[in-house]
Amino acid sequence: MKILVLGSGAREHAIILALRAEKAEHDVFVAPGNAGMADDAIPVTLDVLDGAAVTTFANEQAIDLVVIGPEAPLVAGVADVLRAHGIPVFGPGKAAAQLEGSKSFAKRIMDAAGVPTGRAVRATTTAEVESAFDDLGAPYVVKADGLAAGKGVIVTSDRGDARAHAENYLPSGPVLIEEFLSGPEVSLFFLSDGDTVRALSPAQDFKRALDGDEGPNTGGMGAYSPLPWLAEDFGSERAFVEEVTRDVALPVIRQLDSEGTPFIGLLYAGLILTPAGVRVIEFNARFGDPETQIVLPRLTTPLSELLFAAASGTLEDQPEPVFSDDVAITVVLASEGYPDAPQTGRPIEGLADAAAVEGVRLVHAATASPDAPGGSLIATGGRVLNVVAVAADFPTARERAYEAIGRITLEGSHFRTDIAARVAE
Repeated sequence: MKILVLGSGAREHAIILALRAEKAEHDVFVAPGNAGMADDAIPVTLDVLDGAAVTTFANEQAIDLVVIGPEAPLVAGVADVLRAHGIPVFGPGKAAAQLEGSKSFAKRIMDAAGVPTGRAVRATTTAEVESAFDDLGAPYVVKADGLAAGKGVIVTSDRGDARAHAENYLPSGPVLIEEFLSGPEVSLFFLSDGDTVRALSPAQDFKRALDGDEGPNTGGMGAYSPLPWLAEDFGSERAFVEEVTRDVALPVIRQLDSEGTPFIGLLYAGLILTPAGVRVIEFNARFGDPETQIVLPRLTTPLSELLFAAASGTLEDQPEPVFSDDVAITVVLASEGYPDAPQTGRPIEGLADAAAVEGVRLVHAATASPDAPGGSLIATGGRVLNVVAVAADFPTARERAYEAIGRITLEGSHFRTDIAARVAE
C-alpha cells in the first residue's frame, strides 16, 4: 500500500517502523517527520492542519491510507476533509475527536454511556475552582479542558499549587476539577471502525519526570508491556481486556455512533485500577506516546491490515490482534530542563553504538539534521529519543535498554532509571 503518516514524533516513528516490519512492501510517506525517520519513510513538506493540502497530496500520490498521528490535526478536522474526498483515513473526525479535545465532552459521553469514571466539576472562574476544591477535597486533580500536550494535569495536596495551575489555564477556557482516584494506571488502545472494536495489549507508562514517580508531570518518560501483574486481580491479562472492552470501549463507541459522530481510529483509554474497580481517567483520540513504542513491536498481526480495516469499516472481518510473548520497554531521553524549559539545539552522539545493542531500536521524537553536512543530529524538543528494547523477559529488556541509553551523549539530558523495575524484580 501507499501510506501517508501525519506527524513528527516518536509515536509516528513507531507506527512507521511497525509498517516497515511487515512482509508486505509499503511506500510510506511522512509529513513532516523528523531527521530520525529519514531512513524509514519519505519526508513530505505539508501543513498537517490543512485538510485541503493533505487531500491534494493524497490524491496526487494515489495514497491508499492516511494515518493521523497527533491530536491537533484530528481536532482540526483533517480526517473529515479526507473522508469527504473518499480517502481512507485512520483517525476520528472533528466531532468525535472532542473525546480528547474537550475533557467536558468526554465526561458527558462517559456519563451517557454509563462508563465508570471519577466525579468531575467544570469550572470557569477561580471562585468555581475553589468551590470544587471544597466539594471534592484533597488531593486536588486539575485538568485543562482542552489540548495541553500532556502537561495540562496536576495532582497535588497543595491547594495553592492546584489553584495556580487552574488559573494558568482559565484564560484559555474551562478547567475540570476531578475526584482523586488511587491505584495502578493502565493504558489500553482500541482500534475502532465506528462500530466494531479490537483491543491491543495493555501497557503502563511513567508520567513523572523523576525516579520513584517524583517531579513534574510530563508527556511520558517510559513505558512497558505486557502487564503480568494484571493476573493478580483479573486472572489474566485477557480477562482484563475483555472487561474493559465490554464496560468502557464498546459503550463509548456506541454512544458516539448514536449521536451521529462515529469514532473511526484509535481510542486510547487511560485507566486506573481502584479498590472499587476499573475507572477511566481520560480518553485520547490517537495512539499514546510512549506506549505505542512498546505495544507495536510486540504486535505480530500486520498493522497495515488493522488500520485499513478500521478506516474502511471492515474491522469486524479482522480477528483479534495477536502479540508475541516477548516483552518490551522504552526509556525516554529528555533534554535538560524538560518539561518546564527544555534546552534545544545540542548535538546527540553515540546513536549508532546504542542501536547496535541486541534487541534495541531507537525511535526519534525531536531530532533534526545540523545545518552543516556530516554533523551529529541535534535535539529540537523536550523528549528527544525513545530507546526501545525487546527481549524474552523484563530483566533482559531493561539491561538492553539501559546499556543502549548509556551509550548516547546529549549534554544535560536526563532519563528515569526505574522503568519496568517492578516487573523485572
